[in-house]
Amino acid sequence: MVGGVTELDLHGMNTYQAKVCLLSALKRSRGAYRIRVIHGYHGGTALRELVRREIAADTRVLRWEAGLNPGETDLVLREF
Repeated sequence: MVGGVTELDLHGMNTYQAKVCLLSALKRSRGAYRIRVIHGYHGGTALRELVRREIAADTRVLRWEAGLNPGETDLVLREF
């Protein structure tokens, strides 16, 4: 974690593995105000949709923001 931002790379994972990894990161995210999820975009949109629809609906997530790179999504957990 750097400056309250946790970075999570989902490359090479299937949707089940990514979901388990994301839920685990949310569980241990104490102190972080944002999780930057690197899901990629060249190999399809399944991981991006998982992050933006299913995980962003979790009560611990205030909102999601598209990153500067189209292969990233930031999950905002609390306001900085």
